[in-house]
Amino acid sequence: MNPWFAKAIVLVSSIVMVIVRAPHGQRSRGIKVVKSRKGSLEIVLLTLAWLGFFVPLVWIATPVFAFADYPLRPVPFIAGTLCLAVGLWLFHLSHADLGTNWSITLEVLERHRLVTEGIYRRVRHPMYLALLLYSLGQALVLPNWVAGPSYLVAFGLLFALRVGPEERMMREEFGKDYEAYMARTKRLIPGLW
Repeated sequence: MNPWFAKAIVLVSSIVMVIVRAPHGQRSRGIKVVKSRKGSLEIVLLTLAWLGFFVPLVWIATPVFAFADYPLRPVPFIAGTLCLAVGLWLFHLSHADLGTNWSITLEVLERHRLVTEGIYRRVRHPMYLALLLYSLGQALVLPNWVAGPSYLVAFGLLFALRVGPEERMMREEFGKDYEAYMARTKRLIPGLW
């Protein structure tokens, strides 16, 4: 298969992700932060996530990572495209359901409330699930050993080092309500994990 198919899918997916997130990011910047857990680890993790997101765009636009290219195959391309599509759909749903309660970093915003409806009724962290599917899709679609898994590696680190502190923050803020929510939901996959 022609690698331009992969380039087109990754470029369109990246644009859709920015379109979904941009209005929520702009809105959250206008809401007062009541508590912040933004420390040096958080800054490093977010920086790595941004780098992981941009490396595929560098692969699309330049030959910098051409040394790590391999042939594009139909099965991983189709599976990856499906993962990207489902990931972007979940990304949209999770942002829409969180509304003004979303922040890019670990923060409690003014009038913050515990969201347990919509997609959050079944999964505690659907946005992380969305990003996992997106990054897995990108790794499958992109035929390059560096650019393909870059976002998956960056997101894996972000998830592993951030989900615990995020849940502690939510327990501190919402107490027994969050503990009850944790008891009836799974972190990423309904009924499993």
